[in-house]
Order: sequence, then structure tokens, then C-alpha cells
Amino acid sequence: MTDKPKKRRTFSAEFKTEAAKLVVEQGMSRKQVAQDLGVNGQCVGLWVKEFQMAGKSAFPGNGKLSHQDQRLKDLESENRRLRMERDILKKATAFFANHGG
Repeated sequence: MTDKPKKRRTFSAEFKTEAAKLVVEQGMSRKQVAQDLGVNGQCVGLWVKEFQMAGKSAFPGNGKLSHQDQRLKDLESENRRLRMERDILKKATAFFANHGG
């Protein structure tokens, strides 16, 4: 017989947020929330920690970036574009300087 590897369970951002809120806002213990929801207690602890640190922007998941990560990505993209434009202008300046244009 072949043992199938356990498939890793995934949880939606809403599920994680609601689990964390049960601990943070309702005062339930992490252990109780984990038992009630059928998840690992360590997961609940991590969700609570992330929820406390990031609030509404916690658990972006599914390719969604946190506000800070999205801002960084946008700035890096803009930086690449500006460098390319600068390089084009340098080449154009050198071309016209050499050809008396």
C-alpha cells in the first residue's frame, strides 16, 4: 500500500481573521479556538500574532500583497522605468553631441 502524503490545509483570510478575533476580541483561549475550529493551536497563535501586528492588512495571501509590499513593488517598478528613461536620454545626448545635431 502506498501512503498518500497529507495535503496541506489552507484557510481563507476571513477564516484566519475570525479565528484571531475570537481570541483578541472575545477573550477565548487559543487552545479553545483551535479545538472548536479543528485546527492546530500553533496556527491560531500565529494568526493572532499576525492579526495583532497587521490588523486589516493581515493575511493577504493568494497573490495579494500587503500594503507595504505592494508599495515597495510599485516603487521598484517605477525605479526601473526611470533608470531606463535616464539611460535612453544619456545615449541620445551622446549621439547628438557626437553628430552635431
